[in-house]
Amino acid sequence: MALCGEEDDGDEAEARQDRVLLPPTELLAGPPRAPSPASSSSASPPPARPLAFSPEHVACVCEALQQGGHLDRLARFLWSLPPGELLRGGESLLKARALVAFHQGLFAELYGILEGHSFGAASHPLLQELWYKARYSEAERARGRPLGAVDKYRLRRKFPLPRTIWDGEETVYCFKEKSRNALKELYRHNRYPSPAEKRHLAKLTGLSLTQVSNWFKNRRQRDRNPAEPQAKR
Repeated sequence: MALCGEEDDGDEAEARQDRVLLPPTELLAGPPRAPSPASSSSASPPPARPLAFSPEHVACVCEALQQGGHLDRLARFLWSLPPGELLRGGESLLKARALVAFHQGLFAELYGILEGHSFGAASHPLLQELWYKARYSEAERARGRPLGAVDKYRLRRKFPLPRTIWDGEETVYCFKEKSRNALKELYRHNRYPSPAEKRHLAKLTGLSLTQVSNWFKNRRQRDRNPAEPQAKR
């Protein structure tokens, strides 16, 4: 298995992952025991003891399964851990529990994890997305229809991000103020930035290339139709 921060590639990586991580019964089983020559044929073998995982090992397994998108495997791995292991886990384990709770539609559990523990800034984008998507899913189930942009905006206002997954910087339409300012500054100089400029701006703001492209497209469209009600830019 690769160390945290390294990536396996190809069939060999997949085989290693299956061999090391799955299934939970294999994770809990101890190493094979050689038969004792002194034991009689009728003697029962001693029960296998669960493997003891270090916090570092648990974190590496969680990260590997998250990066591979194997959420069902991740759920089975978490299920295989003793309850005490889940309670004393670090951020990687908490993030894994949040992902599995969202994947299984256990939104109350998801909110409890996100509101009850502080996470590092690197985890904020993913966890913020889980928070909002869970709120959207609950509202869609209750209303029996897909949500529009206004519906989602109202839900974001009603259920603001907890400070455990938010650095406190004001956001407008999911863009932080400093990101919007950088977009507006480039727009004033060039309404049609090149792909290279968009990539640079995406890296500078932490937005995706698609988000940057869509912002410029929408802004140009609004400027071509000044009679439309102006949203906050």
